[in-house]
Amino acid sequence: MTFRYSYTFPISGPNKLPRFRKWAAEHAPEIEVSLPPQVPVKSEAMTIRLKSIEDRQTLLSRMNGVKL
Repeated sequence: MTFRYSYTFPISGPNKLPRFRKWAAEHAPEIEVSLPPQVPVKSEAMTIRLKSIEDRQTLLSRMNGVKL
């Protein structure tokens, strides 16, 4: 199965990938994501890839109101 769905969310500051990985491990360990190889420090958003629309909806609901 491929990562067909994407989700872009606001995130700023350095170390975006490690911060997201830590959050995902604690709050959504059952959802498989494909992360970009790197995200520029000046970027204000990050896009991740997901396998299903259900995973996208679950992640969207869990990230509601979360500041990373």
